[in-house]
Amino acid sequence: MEFKQVIGDRRSIRFFDPDREVPRDKIQKMLEAARLASCAVNAQWARAVVGFRDDLTEDQLNRLKTPVAGLNTEMAPVHIHWFLDAGVVQRNEGRPLKELVDVGALAPTHGWSHKFVDDFVYPQILKPMTMAENIYHRTAAFDVGVAVCQALLTGVDEGLGVGLVTLNGGVLKEVFGTPDDWIATSTLLVGYPAESADGGGQRPRPPFEEMYFLGKHGTPFPRDEKVVAELKAANMIQEQAKPNDPKRIAEIKALAEKYGLPM
Repeated sequence: MEFKQVIGDRRSIRFFDPDREVPRDKIQKMLEAARLASCAVNAQWARAVVGFRDDLTEDQLNRLKTPVAGLNTEMAPVHIHWFLDAGVVQRNEGRPLKELVDVGALAPTHGWSHKFVDDFVYPQILKPMTMAENIYHRTAAFDVGVAVCQALLTGVDEGLGVGLVTLNGGVLKEVFGTPDDWIATSTLLVGYPAESADGGGQRPRPPFEEMYFLGKHGTPFPRDEKVVAELKAANMIQEQAKPNDPKRIAEIKALAEKYGLPM
């Protein structure tokens, strides 16, 4: 699938086919995509535990459910739980940065060398980051999000349904036995959609001009309608979902009846 259409086709799926198995090679492809994501100081904070729903005990599955995401979690055959490894920078002591120096990704033209990492970057930037939790975790969480996004879009490209939810971090630690310095972020639910792939249309978003600015806040970045038309032709921008769409309401009623859900 073309990249722009992958973005356009992505929906947060909430009705998964609970009985259709997801091939493990597709999950591996999603994880491979996450591994290749850009990451500040090459730290690679992102960690994941893949949970196949049918391998969980009934008690474990029930503990994972939340009031907002309980049904999604029960229906999705695969749960990829993403964590921020808060201890990775301190353990690595700048070694991943030196690897980038060695392959020329960080070049001497920009001041990079092993000595620069040892004498300046690690002691004055990386090590203090491990002690300033607000700054450190904000940066790290952003990079975990980049990795998760690449995994998510790869899932769409593989024909899967995907949806992000936030589960109880304490429960995740207990159920999956993660290290103390792993911080739970989001869970990516994966399966084949039981609902229509377009989910009734692209979800509503704020106007472009209210979100992006040029030069300073208050000056909207100009939106070129020719670019919009180009992206529509590439199926990145698709028809937006309509309020109270009879077709979508009928689909939800049919799904409720099929799976014995309240309506």
